[in-house]
Amino acid sequence: MRIPVLAAVAASLLSAVAFAAEPLKVGDLEIEGLWARATPPGAVVAGGFMTITNTGASGDTLVGVASPVAGIGEVHEMKVEDGVMTMRPLDGGLPIPAGGTVTLKPGGYHIMLVDLKAPLKKGEDVPVTLTFEKAGTVEATFHVAPIGAPGPVADHSMGEGE
Repeated sequence: MRIPVLAAVAASLLSAVAFAAEPLKVGDLEIEGLWARATPPGAVVAGGFMTITNTGASGDTLVGVASPVAGIGEVHEMKVEDGVMTMRPLDGGLPIPAGGTVTLKPGGYHIMLVDLKAPLKKGEDVPVTLTFEKAGTVEATFHVAPIGAPGPVADHSMGEGE
């Protein structure tokens, strides 16, 4: 009885590691580390994050995002200028340079899901559609980490907080 349980646990851990290690590919782009933070009850916005690597010889641009959990999806930039932090949608999208990597993370570039239909909960998976100027669209999944998480949680079902 003990061996089948251990085998099942080992298999689930290996599949989680394999999933995390496999980047999502669309055209010359590789997308990995997709995650979002859980939101408190009543929140109307959430942030999504990832790393996009362009293995091609020409640049591409992340021009859109959509999710069934939100009314609007936007590509945002957060930055500090003259001591003032601003956050705004990027006009024209987020360039992904040829041979380069762009990381969307808290405090920088990120996806903003606006007009949430329900709070994002730790351990959930949130479907998103990412649209690139050249590579086209790809279906992806944000794994929801705890509120305030500084980065993705390896096993998103084991984090603290809701």
